[in-house]
Amino acid sequence: MKEKILNCLEQNPVIATVKGGNFKSALNSPAKVLFMMSSNILTLKDRIKEAHENGKFVFVHVDLADGLGKDKYGLKFLQDAGVDGILSTKTPLIKNAKEMGILAVQRFFVYDSQGACNVDEVITSTHPDIIEIMPGVIDKITKRFSAYNIPLIAGGFVETKNEVTSALKNGAFAVSTTKEELWYI
Repeated sequence: MKEKILNCLEQNPVIATVKGGNFKSALNSPAKVLFMMSSNILTLKDRIKEAHENGKFVFVHVDLADGLGKDKYGLKFLQDAGVDGILSTKTPLIKNAKEMGILAVQRFFVYDSQGACNVDEVITSTHPDIIEIMPGVIDKITKRFSAYNIPLIAGGFVETKNEVTSALKNGAFAVSTTKEELWYI
């Protein structure tokens, strides 16, 4: 599954980050991967099914999913619902997901050099399948962490075509954005 998603992102590297009411827009966009940033346990199964019917891969941000346990039981629910992967900032969730065979994207917020050092330590202990560095408009950070040879997603504050291009040029494998107009580039 990981290889399939990475191949898909290689062809279309912009990820539709779904918040609030833009799920239908994401389904209608050329983006093949959806990051569900706001979801709830009552609608998740239906959304995952609908996305799959539209040829999309779905990753659920576990930390932000309402009504979902932030533990192995929550991950099992998502696995049974057919999710293609999860996103989380929480190291234990990433480790649990990997143990369960769920594709895991670990998100990092890098604000300063100490934060960057902390990311180094966490990556070597969790071995996530994919990492997302935020904000994704900092080329220096993108270059640094692309050296891990783990597919890197640049996310956060990506608002222009130039920022998408720059992130990709500086080592990002893909870019996640809520800017709907960028889903079409």
